[in-house]
Order: sequence, then C-alpha cells, then structure tokens
Amino acid sequence: MVAYLLLALAIAAEVTATVSMKLSEGFTKLWPSVIVVAGYLVAFAALASVLKRGMPVGVAYAIWAAVGVAAVAIIGVLFLGEPVNPTIVAGLALVIGGVVLIEVGSA
Repeated sequence: MVAYLLLALAIAAEVTATVSMKLSEGFTKLWPSVIVVAGYLVAFAALASVLKRGMPVGVAYAIWAAVGVAAVAIIGVLFLGEPVNPTIVAGLALVIGGVVLIEVGSA
C-alpha cells in the first residue's frame, strides 16, 4: 500500500515537473524552472523508494510512465490548448492497456 502511495507521489511530481517544463519556456522563466528541477528530484526519489520496497521495476515504470503520459496529455488539452483527435485518444488507450497487461502478467 505504501509503495502505491509513493508511486502516486512520483507520478504527481513527474507530471508537475513536465508541465512546468512547458511553462518555463526553455528554462527562461525562473519559478517554473525551479519546479522542474524539484519535481524531477522528488519523482526519482519516490520512484527509487518504490523499487526499494520491492515493486518490480517493469511494473513500477510502466505505471509511472503510462499514468504520467495520460495525465500530461489531458492537462495539455484542458489547460494548454493542445490538440486532441481520435488517433491521440487511441494511442493513450493503447498505452494504458499495455500497462494493464504488464500488471496482470506480473501478478
């Protein structure tokens, strides 16, 4: 249970850092740039803790990557004016489906 909470923290920090990277405009804005660095530090520390607690690296990374990709894509569409179309939606569904298969396969 703690591992999944830490994984959620890692995902939230990574998503925050990635969105802040867009907002930093090539690291030309100070505070979004600071959030990028801090977010990735927290993300990798939390992910390392998840792995130390015994979660398989393939499962942890698959969940982290897929949820992060989906969250960043949704934030991009909702708040950053990025486009969405059926192909993008299908791609996100495939990423999430792949993670589900990895999770099921590792159980």
